[in-house]
Amino acid sequence: MTLAVRYTAARTLDTASAETRSPGPGEVELAPAYVGICGTDLHIFHGDMDARVGMPAVLGHEMSGRVIRVGPDVEGWQPGDAVTVMPLRWDDSCPACRAGHQHICQHLDFIGIDSPGAMQQRWLVPASTLIRLPESLALDRAALVEPTAVAVHDVGRAGVRQGEKVVVVGGGPVGVLIALVARATGADVRVAELSAHRRLLAEELGLTVWNPADDDVPALVRQWTGDAGADVAFEVSGAAGGVDTAVDVLGVRGRLCLVAIHPRPREVNLHRFFWRELTLVGARLYDRSDFEKAVGLVADGTIPAERLISKVVPLTQAPAAFEALEGGGDVMKILVDCTDDAQGAAV
Repeated sequence: MTLAVRYTAARTLDTASAETRSPGPGEVELAPAYVGICGTDLHIFHGDMDARVGMPAVLGHEMSGRVIRVGPDVEGWQPGDAVTVMPLRWDDSCPACRAGHQHICQHLDFIGIDSPGAMQQRWLVPASTLIRLPESLALDRAALVEPTAVAVHDVGRAGVRQGEKVVVVGGGPVGVLIALVARATGADVRVAELSAHRRLLAEELGLTVWNPADDDVPALVRQWTGDAGADVAFEVSGAAGGVDTAVDVLGVRGRLCLVAIHPRPREVNLHRFFWRELTLVGARLYDRSDFEKAVGLVADGTIPAERLISKVVPLTQAPAAFEALEGGGDVMKILVDCTDDAQGAAV
């Protein structure tokens, strides 16, 4: 029996048998090994995306696994290959695609949101979405390639350069990954995070971290930069206060990169944008080059993926893992083990 975790209603997940079929032309069948639960998955779990997500919906897009079967006309892949998936399917005909921005296609199918995701024991995907993994990379660590690709894209969108002063507002999984990628680029990085657990982990990874509840972050930035302000700020908190902090820390011609998804409009100090000639850039998803760079960063240990994994649970315990993540501050990343062996051990 093939199992899948399905979202059926707000705050309701079940584990049920899933349909299987042979891969068609251009498709591959994967055996997902590990699937990460991310903030978007939690938004779905809370019922915030019901207008977009068809039910029952199989969730999950941060994954690693192996090829099981290949469909007709698929070349370059064979059973046993270790892979992750860039979970984007675009139409190649909309204005965004024609301009070369397929990753933000105006009719994008984000696999795991708009179509069935990886939190199942067998998964059919287009061969075009596969990203090869080195055999030396453990599959649990490889499940963090997708969020690392997000961070690579964000740092690229912000144009971070060696020697620049960077502030990351929000030290959750993506915030810490952004900080690590920016540091690898040669930037001098500070992180602002409320959670004591997440601050401690970031500090253990060699990052300097401030607590916005106790620290005057803009004042600390002025002291750190000789009153110049930061060159780049990343807003990763998703909170109104985080937006204020990210704007306030920037120096003249600083760049604010908006990473978090804000569900409602926020007030922004536009006078400061005018006065300091600030730039706001949005950052969404990634392209293949971001993914390939992310594979290298995880494989060579620049991203210490094993330190970011708080817990691994079998697929049958995924619903409880979603509830555990709601508290947020005491965990970083939970992985769901989708392998057949894990389920057998759990039953």
